[in-house]
Amino acid sequence: MPELPEVETIAADLRPQLSGHRIERVESLFPRMVRHPDAELFKAGLRERRIEAISRRGKYLLFHLDSQELFVVHLGMTGQLRVTAPDAPLETHTHLVLRLDDGRQLRYRDVRRFGRLLFGVEEELLRERRLPRLGPEPIDPNFTGDDLYRKLRGRRAPLKALLLDQAVVAGVGNIYADESLYRARIRPDRPAGRLSRKSARRLREALHDSLQLGIANRGSSVDDYRDGFGERGRQQEELLVYGRGGQPCPSCGRPLAVVRLAGRTTVFCRHCQR
Repeated sequence: MPELPEVETIAADLRPQLSGHRIERVESLFPRMVRHPDAELFKAGLRERRIEAISRRGKYLLFHLDSQELFVVHLGMTGQLRVTAPDAPLETHTHLVLRLDDGRQLRYRDVRRFGRLLFGVEEELLRERRLPRLGPEPIDPNFTGDDLYRKLRGRRAPLKALLLDQAVVAGVGNIYADESLYRARIRPDRPAGRLSRKSARRLREALHDSLQLGIANRGSSVDDYRDGFGERGRQQEELLVYGRGGQPCPSCGRPLAVVRLAGRTTVFCRHCQR
């Protein structure tokens, strides 16, 4: 599933291509991808709107429109967004086509159809619980280790489970949770409330560094992720533990352990992560 670095990369790729352009026509080829409002209101709401800006919040792409409303995309597990020429062949599993004022098209493709498309005013989307209330951004310079410590204090759940909780921190998924915990030398199954303030500060720095490295390398293409130009990212070549269960630890050489935590495959080093 695309996480913060992947979604940030796509937002940066699409921003110069789409900002200032008007949506002239909307084709919803699989209406059930639209989660709010219904598909017809969704199409009518987007039509003739100009894209003023594109931003990211957690794992959500936000298209800010001239009507003060948002077009929101959650990529699910296999969602892809890219701008194409009008005569480009329509790939299978393309579920939304936005025709722009210069003839180009923004296409949304999703093989497994776990993505979500939303339209509306932000307050309405939050009130209707179509857009969740997200925790702080872990790459925000104003988010400190002390803030993370307060978020975790008193919590009994395993640390990794809380890193995956988007209300605790926004944008972290399985890949960057494993990578950050390894960098911080903290076990993923440690009860979150037992983390010291010093360790929380170390974990915050590890989160920041892991995510920024992912952004610099344009995301991790371990499965279906492609950037806004349809290209693979490079971060999968730099991953330290994710997907490497049973292989030697990069630090001590011992085999990396594999367990299930919060319903997700989790890789860590029993020796280095105390």
